[in-house]
Parts: sequence; structure tokens; C-alpha cells
Amino acid sequence: MLPASHSDFSDALLQAYAGRVRVRVGGLLLRNGAMLLAAHRGLLPEQMPFWSPPGGGWQFGESVKEALVREFREETGLAVRVGRFLHLHEFSQGPLQALELFFEVLAEDDTAPQLGHDPEHGPDAQLLTELQWFTPRQLQQLPPAQLHPVLRLVLSPDDIFVPQLHFL
Repeated sequence: MLPASHSDFSDALLQAYAGRVRVRVGGLLLRNGAMLLAAHRGLLPEQMPFWSPPGGGWQFGESVKEALVREFREETGLAVRVGRFLHLHEFSQGPLQALELFFEVLAEDDTAPQLGHDPEHGPDAQLLTELQWFTPRQLQQLPPAQLHPVLRLVLSPDDIFVPQLHFL
């Protein structure tokens, strides 16, 4: 969810997530050896983007797989099928706390992703700023603080499918 290096949670964008445990789902979509990631603003100092797999909050009444299909559609415009469960990541920093579940996702077709929106925020307060495909080599060139922890050790596309558990 959020990098441990960010300590200023006064931003109104983050207040919606403070003071409660959030369960998030994320999808790892590969195409031609590259993974689709979403840039988030407001999470790092100096407006640096934080790159993470598309996904978001699990809502009451839906399965985690339904949540991931919904989140992927909202953020990327893509229709996906949920595959294998891959990673579990625990996050806790100041008033922010989340448990993140990452799954393999398979696109229904070869449609190009389009940057969507987060319905929890208004049009002028969106966290998402960009979608981009990254190869493992490109991931390694990013500063670690700008990359979700489950992706920091990815050296090949196969590494994405090695299950990881990250507990504090």
C-alpha cells in the first residue's frame, strides 16, 4: 500500500485511510514480459510517484476475487479473470495499516489499459496518476522507495509468481 519512508500523513488524500485496518487486493498482470503498474501521488515526498499493482479496498459483501475484478476495471478499464493467489503483505506506518492480498490476473483480451479513477476520491483528488508497463529490468532501475515492496526483488517475470509473505 504505502512505503515506510513517508511519515507525513496530514494530506487529506490519506486521511480517508487512517485509523482503521484496510484489506486491499492487488492484481499482477503480465503482458509480453512486462507488468502493469499504477502510479500513486501523495504517498512520497516531493511528488515522487509510488508504483504498485492495480487494486484497492475489499468491500463488504463481495468476495476478494470480485473486489479485484472491480478494482481492475475501475483503475485500468480492463476486464480480468483472477488466477492464483501469490503474495500477502502487511503494512503499518503511523495511522495507516493494511493487509494486502496479491493475485495473478489474466486479461480477457488485448485491450490497452486506460487510466481510470478511484471512486473514494473526487475528480481533483485522485491518487492514481498514470499506468505503465514495466519489465523486471525497468523495475530494478527505480529507487526502492518508489516501488511496492513485493516487487523490489523481481529480477525476471517468473519471480512474480514466487509466493511471498511479508509480515512486520
